[in-house]
Amino acid sequence: MGKIVSSVFISLDGVINHMEAWHFGFIDDESDALAIQQLRDSDALLMGRRTYETYASAWPGREGDYADRINAMPKYVASATLRSPEWANTTVLDGDLAETVATLKQDTQRNILMHGYGPVAKTLVRHGLLDELFLWVHPMLAGVGTLSDTLMSEGLNKQLALLDAKTLNSGVVVLSYLAS
Repeated sequence: MGKIVSSVFISLDGVINHMEAWHFGFIDDESDALAIQQLRDSDALLMGRRTYETYASAWPGREGDYADRINAMPKYVASATLRSPEWANTTVLDGDLAETVATLKQDTQRNILMHGYGPVAKTLVRHGLLDELFLWVHPMLAGVGTLSDTLMSEGLNKQLALLDAKTLNSGVVVLSYLAS
């Protein structure tokens, strides 16, 4: 059985969106190597519609190890509105998300990787389906967004177990947690 792994970029003030304001100055060879390793350790990518639309507009036209891997791997999109995905190897998940993802976990040998922490990830946490959470904590106060742009979610209360903490040369600290 596979694991669902969420990998999330987050600012010190909890912002997970508006990355143009705080994230891109911290990309370097070390962070790229860790990100590509997460992809290599995964059999598929799971995302919500908004992440899918962002990725589908960016990755198909790129080249390199990361782009080659993300473009070739199976991708699953949880969406009630997306009907005809154009990005190669994409399947739209319909029906009950928790049931569908539980079945995906059973059919997968390694990880199913998620980027971001939106409605899909929060639903999986609520149903005990998220196995690991990687928080890439950036040494930056974003100073943008609203509560909906943060990691917080009203009524989502869950204790996690710290697996590892790694400080990158950029000052980003990657915390990994056991979630289920």
